[in-house]
Amino acid sequence: MLESIFLLPLLTGLLTLFLPVRLGRVVLVATALLHLQLTVTGWLRAATPHLPAYFGNTPAGFLVVLVTSFIFVCIAPYSVFYMREQEMKSEPIFLGCMQLFLGTMSMAALADHPIVLWIAIEATTLVSAPLIFINRSKKALEATWKYVLICSVGIALALLGFFFITLALDRAGIDVPLTFTALNTAARQLDPLWLRTGFIFVLIGFGTKMGLAPMHTWLPDAHSEAPSPASALLSGALLNCAFLGIYKVHTLMVLAGLGDFSSALLIGFGLFSILVAGIFILNQPDYKRMLAYSSIENMGVIAFGIGVGGLGVYGAMLHLIHHSLLKSSLFLSAGNLVLGFGTKLVAQCGGMVRLLPRTFCSFFGGFIGISGLPPFGIFVSELLILTGAFQTGHPVAAGLFIAALVLVVAGFARIVMTMSFGPNREEVLVPEQNARIMPPLALLLTSALLCVWMPEPLFRTIVNTIAVIGGTIHG
Repeated sequence: MLESIFLLPLLTGLLTLFLPVRLGRVVLVATALLHLQLTVTGWLRAATPHLPAYFGNTPAGFLVVLVTSFIFVCIAPYSVFYMREQEMKSEPIFLGCMQLFLGTMSMAALADHPIVLWIAIEATTLVSAPLIFINRSKKALEATWKYVLICSVGIALALLGFFFITLALDRAGIDVPLTFTALNTAARQLDPLWLRTGFIFVLIGFGTKMGLAPMHTWLPDAHSEAPSPASALLSGALLNCAFLGIYKVHTLMVLAGLGDFSSALLIGFGLFSILVAGIFILNQPDYKRMLAYSSIENMGVIAFGIGVGGLGVYGAMLHLIHHSLLKSSLFLSAGNLVLGFGTKLVAQCGGMVRLLPRTFCSFFGGFIGISGLPPFGIFVSELLILTGAFQTGHPVAAGLFIAALVLVVAGFARIVMTMSFGPNREEVLVPEQNARIMPPLALLLTSALLCVWMPEPLFRTIVNTIAVIGGTIHG
């Protein structure tokens, strides 16, 4: 049953809230492994939904839930060893909410009904807020309230957008179920005015949760204050779920013959997000906030790729996969830095190459990957997006895209070099452990492997995802 993919972590998450800490840690890791098994089985065997009016087996949905499940398998064991070193006041809440977070994100990825998708995305806000506030500091409280309020307003606008899409269906006078699958078949008959209006509200609403500028203001604070395993999930998985909501409505726009309108907006928001991220990264004193702004940049890259169309859509989907792997790896490595140096300030983290050599390998490798350099997959994805922009007649946008990326990489490189080779500290607070080094390295190696070899089922899933909006894998 398709629904078991999200029901499992929802049930175990609720159970974990009332379990002893040691047992809760076991349940967390077991849930991660079982969720991946259910996801892969459902994906390969084309699992059918028990409630087809609300959930569906779509290539885009399974692509997102596959990525989410895989990075959760790496984050879960890391979390166990991370929490042994970190004084956490409410560990059962952390363990339970991590699983509830996985469940709500899986539910959002598999939703086929617009309102169910909206409910699931709103639920991700509610279950992840305690993860940001878990340390109960003044900054964590501020970040949590900013996250809840800004994202809730954004989600409310997305709901209004779905109401306008429903109105477009009503104005057309056709009787089809209110699911994305049914709407796609009737797209040409929908009222274009209300469909455009609906897309604008969905883009702004879900763009807030996705982290597109200028609606991104919650993201740096939330990612900086959350424990590193939660930050890895927020950046590597949650943003993809919000993007999926935009992608589903963009698909509807393309099928309705309004693709030029939605594509132009995606290109504009994408370029602006990359530029804003580059400006804020340049003089960023906090390395976790730097990673958060990098997430804003990469969400802009994905939006830009979808907007330019053609080969760019294929590049955007590859970028989604590799960004999740690399950014999750970077946030886990950042967790090791927080434990080792006891600070998130760049100026106080010099000499990483000498004091934390294995963490340096994973963090510097993540920097190379996220900067779009080989042998990692973002090199391929950004090259495909850039090629797609020129092929579809967007040379000016392509030039701005290159300039903004150079700005981001320059700022990122300055910070990483300072942390790696800057003035040495005397000692580290918590020594490195293999159990906290292996998960980020596994994520890095997965990105490198997918750059040179991709399993045929995964490739087919990506091709089927992009085919509906005219995406291509050929230059």
